[in-house]
Amino acid sequence: MLHRRSPSPVDWLVAAIVALFAVAEEVSVRSMASPRSHVLLWVAAGLVTAAGVLFRTRAPFATLAVFSAADIATFALALGPPAAWQFYTQLVLLCTLLAEVRADSVKAVAGLGLTGVFVAGMLATSSPPPGWGDVAVALVMCAIAAGAGLAVRRHRVLAVQAADRGELLARESVQEERARIARELHDIVAHSVSVMTMHTGTVRLLLRADQEPERQALTTVEAAGREAMEELRRMLGLLRGTQAGDPLPQAGLDRLEDLLEQFRSAGLDVTPAMSGERVPLPPGLDLSAYRIVQEALTNTLKHAGPTRAAVNVTYLPGELRLEVTDEGPRGARPPSGGGGGHGLIGMRERAALFEGTLTAAPLPAGGFAVRAVLPL
Repeated sequence: MLHRRSPSPVDWLVAAIVALFAVAEEVSVRSMASPRSHVLLWVAAGLVTAAGVLFRTRAPFATLAVFSAADIATFALALGPPAAWQFYTQLVLLCTLLAEVRADSVKAVAGLGLTGVFVAGMLATSSPPPGWGDVAVALVMCAIAAGAGLAVRRHRVLAVQAADRGELLARESVQEERARIARELHDIVAHSVSVMTMHTGTVRLLLRADQEPERQALTTVEAAGREAMEELRRMLGLLRGTQAGDPLPQAGLDRLEDLLEQFRSAGLDVTPAMSGERVPLPPGLDLSAYRIVQEALTNTLKHAGPTRAAVNVTYLPGELRLEVTDEGPRGARPPSGGGGGHGLIGMRERAALFEGTLTAAPLPAGGFAVRAVLPL
C-alpha cells in the first residue's frame, strides 16, 4: 500500500471542495431529493466528511468503509437518498482506495462492494424512481472513478520502478567506470614496474665484480619487481577477462589527433586547439584527460549528431584545462540518441580521481559545453 505521511496540497484542495460543495448544497437545498430537515446536522456531516477526505490517503479503506456505512445506514433508516456531494465523495474515496492498494487485494474488492451497495441504496431510495439512463450514468461514473484510481496506482508503481532502475543504472555506471579506471591504472603501474625492473637489471650488470652486496640487493629488487609485475598482470587479466600476455594499450593527449580523426570519420567536424606550455603529464592523469575528451565527443555525436565541435586543451601553471563544446544538432530535429547514458558520471569520476572538477551545461547560444580542470 502506498501511504503519504501528511496531507498534500492536493488533499487540502479536494477536502476544501468537498466541504464547500456539501455546505452549498445543503444550505441551498440542492440535493438529489426533496429538501431535507436538520440542515445544520447535514452541514456538520459534510464538514466531518471533508476532514475524513483530507486524511483519506493515510487510511483509504477505513475512510471509505466508515463513509459508506454511514450512508447505507441512512438508506436503511429511510432518511432518504444521499445528496449529490455524498455520491461524488463516494467516487473520490473509491478512486483513492484503488490508487493506494492492489487491485486484487481484499480491501479493493470490499471497497468496490461497498460502493456497489451505496449506489444500489441511492437508486432504490430515489424519488421519483430512476430510469435505466440514471442507472447507466451512476455505473459509468463509478467505473471512471475506479479506472482513474487504477491508473494512478499504475503510474506511481511505474514511477517508483523507473526511479529505482535509474538509481541502479547510475550505481552500475559508477562501478563500471571505476573498474575501467582501475584497469587502466593497473596498465600504467604494470608498465612502470616493468621499466623499473629493467633499469634495475641494467644497473646490476654494470656493477664491478667486487660489488657483490650491491649485486645481491639489486637482484632482490629485480626479483621483487618481476614478481609484482606478474601479479599485476594476473590481476589485470582477471579484471579485463583477457590473457596476461595481451598487449597493454596506452592512451594520452599525445594521441589526441588520432582520436579526433576517428570522430571526423563518423561525421563530427571537430577542431582542436592547444595553448600554454605543454608539460609531461603523469600517465594516469594523461589517460584520464584523454578519456574525458573521448567521452565528451561521444556524447556530442550521440545527442547532437554530425555537427561542429571544438576541443581546447590549455596548460596553465599547476592545472590542465579541457573544454569540449559543440554547436548543437543541425536542422530542426535532433537525432534520437536513445537513452540518456551515464557518460557524465564517468567523466566526473575521472576528474574527481585527481581532485579535479568537471562541469557540463548547455550554452546560451545553443549547443553544449563540457569543461574539466585537473590539478597538475
